[in-house]
Amino acid sequence: MTTSSVTWTEEMVDVAGTQIKLVKGGTGDPLLVLHDEMGHPGWLRWHEALAQNHTLYIPWHPGFGDSEPLDWVMSFHDMAIWYLGALDDLGLEGVDVMGFSLGGWLAAEMAVMNPQQFKRLALVGAAGVRPPEGEIFDIFQVVAKVYIARSLLNPQAVPEFQAICPDEPSEEQSFNWDTSLEGACRLSWRPYMHYPALPNLLPRLKRLPTLIVSGDQDPIVPPSSARLYHTSIPNSRLEIIPNCGHRPEVEQTEKFLELVKEWFG
Repeated sequence: MTTSSVTWTEEMVDVAGTQIKLVKGGTGDPLLVLHDEMGHPGWLRWHEALAQNHTLYIPWHPGFGDSEPLDWVMSFHDMAIWYLGALDDLGLEGVDVMGFSLGGWLAAEMAVMNPQQFKRLALVGAAGVRPPEGEIFDIFQVVAKVYIARSLLNPQAVPEFQAICPDEPSEEQSFNWDTSLEGACRLSWRPYMHYPALPNLLPRLKRLPTLIVSGDQDPIVPPSSARLYHTSIPNSRLEIIPNCGHRPEVEQTEKFLELVKEWFG
């Protein structure tokens, strides 16, 4: 498949005992992108921009979309253990990684298990820690289209809103949303959307360059979670983006790209 200047592919690959869908595109050093609770949203403007200087690896998590589920994976802690083996199979040792929402939680779990696995880390709207102020939105009480709209501060102002949340989603998109929410529910229902021990483990990342990004009006994961990540990870960098909800990559694309391009080089 092609965009204006970058060729990208989707294929099913066998890794770490199961088969997953892998989206890959771009040129340059690899950048692992871990999608959020709604699955990979499709190739968007920010993917295109980062793919000019990086080869993006975007795996669909097991049990999300067309990726086969793993019966023994019952938590994001389990998923992180599986992923470390999957990265071995993919030859992605010492890779840069960026995780969104639940994907940010997953990246943090992997990093505390093996900080040497990653070169640089970016957590965007990351769940995984209990917010000191506010609560994580109950994503399982609304349908997918409502959740996506609520995650944005002002959906009408987002140029790519119809791309990530069309008025009439295709059968494939509806399937991806349904399986992704089911997978997220199975792995993060209790305790809801966080791992209580994680803040105590995050100091292990003191030598891993870590960027933490949050929207200042994130309605899904309160900015206090980002601040807790920041205070728990020595030497980390915190960026709170003004006038932004849960998805800075589409709500404030230029600012988001400015931050991550500088971070990953």
